[in-house]
Amino acid sequence: MEVVYSHCCGLDVHKKIFVASSSLLRGKEIRIFSTMMDGLLSMVDRLKDKGCTHVAMESTGSL
Repeated sequence: MEVVYSHCCGLDVHKKIFVASSSLLRGKEIRIFSTMMDGLLSMVDRLKDKGCTHVAMESTGSL
């Protein structure tokens, strides 16, 4: 299979957490972050540090 995006991340958004699954050429990593501002900023910093270039998000949309 051809690699289209070598540094990408999938986000599963829940009410209280983000589950971030990143796929890098060096392997996969799954991390959980809070949906509060500090968790969001931590997730952004982590993805930038890992060289993530693309993100896909999934959410059920329940309130």
